[in-house]
Amino acid sequence: MKVAVKSLDNKKVGDIDLSDAIFGLTPRKDVLHRMVNWQLAKRRSGNHKTKQIGEISGTGKKPYAQKGTGNARQGSLRSPQFRKGAVIFGPIVRDHSHDLPKAVRKLALKTALSSKQAEGKLIVLDAAKAKDHKTKEMAKALVALGLTSALIIDETPDVNFTRAVRNIKNIDVLPQKGINVYDILRRDILVLTKDAVAQLEARLK
Repeated sequence: MKVAVKSLDNKKVGDIDLSDAIFGLTPRKDVLHRMVNWQLAKRRSGNHKTKQIGEISGTGKKPYAQKGTGNARQGSLRSPQFRKGAVIFGPIVRDHSHDLPKAVRKLALKTALSSKQAEGKLIVLDAAKAKDHKTKEMAKALVALGLTSALIIDETPDVNFTRAVRNIKNIDVLPQKGINVYDILRRDILVLTKDAVAQLEARLK
């Protein structure tokens, strides 16, 4: 499929052919859902923890006699029913990540790219480069392109461009190697440079 290539000045500078095998797939919410769950599960630290009875400081002595007090029998003041006691079935330190086949991850990335193209929310830039790192002019250029919430992908992001946009709200810049489904979906517009498109097609075919 043919897509117009724009410059940062919002002028058409040519066309580019996008592969239907990568940018023309039927969107599948189930695959995207599995991929986002996988990504977010990997990010969880899993270090939340409550104390079990063996980790509570305190005496191990029986609070009172087994019989004759009229109270329920008790074996320890560190038990969960007592104040400052243990927590039953509380969270423990663990790894929340799970497996997802590589083929599914690859399909999910293709699906995310295809969904942006199908929604008309994919922009291809000739290059994402800036003469200096000033934010003011770059912000104006992005607004002219209609980029108020965007993920910008370049093969190797330009240093001046990255510095110019890093203080702009809802604008993210990533190298092509770092492109991922979660970041694509959390921003409204996906912006790819011509170099990024070439590398993505070579990588995903």
